[in-house]
Amino acid sequence: MRTAGYLFIGIFFGIVMYKSEAASWFRIYEMFQFDSFHMYGIIGSALLLGITGVWLIKKKKLRSFSGEPISFQPKEKGFSRYMYGGILFGLGWALAGSCPGPIYTLIGAGYVSILVVLIGALLGTFLYGKLKNRLPH
Repeated sequence: MRTAGYLFIGIFFGIVMYKSEAASWFRIYEMFQFDSFHMYGIIGSALLLGITGVWLIKKKKLRSFSGEPISFQPKEKGFSRYMYGGILFGLGWALAGSCPGPIYTLIGAGYVSILVVLIGALLGTFLYGKLKNRLPH
């Protein structure tokens, strides 16, 4: 039953991504060219929703569906780790025309060529897992 719920949420997320054109390569290209506010509006809305959600979880001391308390672990402070990671993520996003979420949406929409991007993302994740102990964190 739990898997069906996750599947439903994933399908709903994919439909929203596709209908809002957040998975559109052309919209992503416009964003990186600073030609359109569309993607910045979507990202900004998600950011505000996330901030509000975390604030409510902390304020109301909400629990997960299984009844466990939700806790947030503070991240280590550091500039270079976030700067390098953000630059790599942004370059990959700009080159591929898709960040990780829309990859599956685009495959579901029938864009077969995005499978190359999926393979690259999986390979990059695998390589990070193998090299993470040698990387500066």
